[in-house]
Amino acid sequence: MAGSERRLALAIDVGSTTTKALLLGPVNGSTRLLGRAVAGTTVEEPTEDVMVGLLRAVESLAVSTGRQLVADGRIITPSQDGRGVDIVVATSSAGGGLQMLVAGIIGSMTAESAHRAALGAGAIVTDVLSIDDDRTVMERIRRLKEFRPDMILVAGGTDAGNVSHVAAIAEWIAAAQPEPRFRSGFPLPVIYAGNVAAREYVLDALADRMDVRVIENLRPSLEAENLVPARQAIHEVFLEHVMAHAPGYQELLAVTNRVILPTPMGTGRMLQRAARELGRNLVALDIGGATTDIFSLVDGVYHRTVSANLGMSYSAANVVGEAGIEAITHWLPYPADGRSLQNWVGNKMIRPTTLPESLEELLLEHAVAREAIRLSFAHHLSLAVGLKGVQQRRVLDDFVSQTAGGRQLFGADDIGAIVGSGGVLSNAPRRAQAMLILIDALQPVGVFDIYVDSVFMLPQLGALAEVDETAAVQALLNDCLLPLGPVIATRETGTAGTILAEVTVEGRERREERQVIAGALDLVALAPGEEALVRVKPRVGVDCGAGRGRALARRVRGGEVGLVLDGRGRPIGGSGLVRRQQMADWMAALDAYPATGPLAAEGGVQYGGRS
Repeated sequence: MAGSERRLALAIDVGSTTTKALLLGPVNGSTRLLGRAVAGTTVEEPTEDVMVGLLRAVESLAVSTGRQLVADGRIITPSQDGRGVDIVVATSSAGGGLQMLVAGIIGSMTAESAHRAALGAGAIVTDVLSIDDDRTVMERIRRLKEFRPDMILVAGGTDAGNVSHVAAIAEWIAAAQPEPRFRSGFPLPVIYAGNVAAREYVLDALADRMDVRVIENLRPSLEAENLVPARQAIHEVFLEHVMAHAPGYQELLAVTNRVILPTPMGTGRMLQRAARELGRNLVALDIGGATTDIFSLVDGVYHRTVSANLGMSYSAANVVGEAGIEAITHWLPYPADGRSLQNWVGNKMIRPTTLPESLEELLLEHAVAREAIRLSFAHHLSLAVGLKGVQQRRVLDDFVSQTAGGRQLFGADDIGAIVGSGGVLSNAPRRAQAMLILIDALQPVGVFDIYVDSVFMLPQLGALAEVDETAAVQALLNDCLLPLGPVIATRETGTAGTILAEVTVEGRERREERQVIAGALDLVALAPGEEALVRVKPRVGVDCGAGRGRALARRVRGGEVGLVLDGRGRPIGGSGLVRRQQMADWMAALDAYPATGPLAAEGGVQYGGRS
């Protein structure tokens, strides 16, 4: 196969509402983004053929790049005579993405492991059934019957452990006779990854009416968890059943040579490579209209969670309901009542694709985004825990880690890099807005870097990496991860205006002395790509990431915004008029918003940004 420096790649993401096509190819010996186009997804009525919308996107891409990519209604591959592409890969979340139901014996043990396996494979887990949940047997059967999943993952029992409870779960499924989401006359796929001694009972109960696939036990003992076989099986079933029976996907399977991943799986696989390239612990998030996905790769351990009811349009009301109106308005620099927020949420749910038409609407949207991310990250941390055993063997690709059973594996102060994705972040009018949202929502401590996925490329690059990892990583670093800049944040704060730490910024032709001020944000000019050595000397009792009172030195690189000094402490406090004035000051420090509309003098609040 030709080297990546001579190949053109077409990478496609078939989303629920839009289909995005990227053309990537060699520029000066490195893979770059050559063009991007978007068209509406056509997987539902009246078209019901995913290839119609996909070809529209590719034809638009051909016009913008000047390269012929389609002939006689088909993508030209391999390339020939200056036409077509050499590689075609895709990700998909059309029709609601990969939807799964998982079951296990104990909710906090085997069912939890099954939940992790499904999430890591890119699924949306709509329900988790277990013997010890608080529903009756009839309620569980009713849930199975009402929900039409793409597949079911059944775990339960360590090897040579309990058999009767696993058999009971199989009987629930048999009694419910659930149907697959795409009614095409094919049996519902069931993956069994439980006690080897119970396999015969599961097959007896289900094999004559469902497509049962038996794999290794994902929880062979209380102290061990092996998720790779389950995730591989989920992906195989996704291709063989879900994609094969979805409208128009047979042709897409053929043109991509079956290189199609669920969109979250593509994102997760690329983020794992990003963490290796950046050489630090990474937390990434994708905030959409209905859901917010959180990904973490900390000390080699990968986790993904999806908050299925926390998003920026369809699920905006859920964000307000769970966080509370006061928590949302807490992030506004002007007085706001609940009615204006409720009106905005109602309009957003009715017309989910609309954009803010005023600065006030933009500020409301960004306040809701902070809480959606905060709630989703709290959910992520609650699931990122060790096993309820003595030690852990959680295998993903090629790592083995040992952790204390049941404890939280990491916190906000373990984060070395943050990657934000989703329209509200990638398309923010000013990059400083995205940076401020991410700092406020996640509130890490110490020295960390912030990036945004510039044009939502991570899923497609994850699929490309399955064929050409070098090209995918080059495109990731060249065009995908847009650095906004480093941040130095203290855990503690103090009396407003007092000095928390002395900071020295040393570059090739500069030396600058700055301070981290209690209750304040400050911005140090550090241009994109500019390298500097930052020395931080906190006062006694203040932690800047190395421990209370301990100095540290880090080499950092500038970004679109610059170096941010954050002395607001964790958690960020304040209330009432004082808090509104603080919000105005923080926004002004990063020049995040124009000094017009609600940010001008209102209710005693003054904004110092540039108009």
